[in-house]
Amino acid sequence: MFTDSVELTVSSGKGGQGCVAFRREKFVLNGGPNGGDGGKGGDIYFRCDNNTHTLSHFQRRMHIKADGGKPGEGSRMTGKSGDKKVIIVPPGTQILDQETGEVLFDMLVDGQEEKFLQGGKGGLGNYHFRSPTNQRPTYAQPGEKGETRRIKLDLKLIADIGLVGFPNVGKSTLISTVSNATPEIANYEFTTLTPKLGQVNIGDYESFVMADIPGIIGGAHEGKGLGIQFLRHIERTKILLYMVDLGNYRDLKEQIDTLKEEISAFSETLGNSSYAIALTRVDIIPPQEVEELVSSFLEMLGLEQSKKNEFNFDETMPFYVQEHADETLGFDREKPYLVAPISSATFKNIEPLKYSLFNLVQAGRK
Repeated sequence: MFTDSVELTVSSGKGGQGCVAFRREKFVLNGGPNGGDGGKGGDIYFRCDNNTHTLSHFQRRMHIKADGGKPGEGSRMTGKSGDKKVIIVPPGTQILDQETGEVLFDMLVDGQEEKFLQGGKGGLGNYHFRSPTNQRPTYAQPGEKGETRRIKLDLKLIADIGLVGFPNVGKSTLISTVSNATPEIANYEFTTLTPKLGQVNIGDYESFVMADIPGIIGGAHEGKGLGIQFLRHIERTKILLYMVDLGNYRDLKEQIDTLKEEISAFSETLGNSSYAIALTRVDIIPPQEVEELVSSFLEMLGLEQSKKNEFNFDETMPFYVQEHADETLGFDREKPYLVAPISSATFKNIEPLKYSLFNLVQAGRK
């Protein structure tokens, strides 16, 4: 089960009780107090681990506690401190305060470890309370209580490019074709029920990460369909790939306008992200009709068909790739970086799409 949000109560360990003890040895008269201190309670830590991909292991763990410290012993022996409790979370997890919604930690990097709650101090043994007027103290401190916080864990996947489209437009097929992801693929809407990440390799040493989320429909930002539930998973992406289906009953303009409206309604920042457009399923449309549809779509966007073909797109079909650079990300962010017809089933323009998207990712990393 994929789980991307859980609520927990976490508590650090209680300090151990101080000891009341007196020295008792042969040939030692009037041995004084020698009770040891209690051990410190265990701390709570969060650690980011690449081998964890979901929060489902927290589903039945409503209260997580660290170990308490052990009581002190005679001969001024301090009790053992409680072991720290390390809570493992996947990259992209935010730890929030349940009451205020404040983001306490943002766990992004594998191996990142953050101390969250301090364990309680151990109580002092009766050795500390000896004095000229109280040579036989029978009092020792109890250990301090640990801290308790109610928190929420929110998982937001980390990817370079997020796929956005209506249900059943080929998002899962594309990510399975270009990456190592293995999503379920079927010919009905909302096949994808959970987000998927895939690593797209470019040669031996370069790659980028692509995220696929369930399809978006009109009104998604108001809770319709499944999209709103998982849109958080592309909040961290700087680049969106809008997938528009050439064979869909919806008009191409209706598809791209609806998708952009829903994204902007969910997050203004996400709506202003750099983007590209893939026109899918050219394999089920006659070539002449593909040319007409793509040409009219480019005209509707106010774009001219590209003549320069550095990524080796199929020149029998219209396409568009930006050529003019600006000083920030290397292209005009008000326009799509790319508009290209593709087919994941026949691999039409898939390799050029990979390399052009990698070029876009590299520009965004500068």
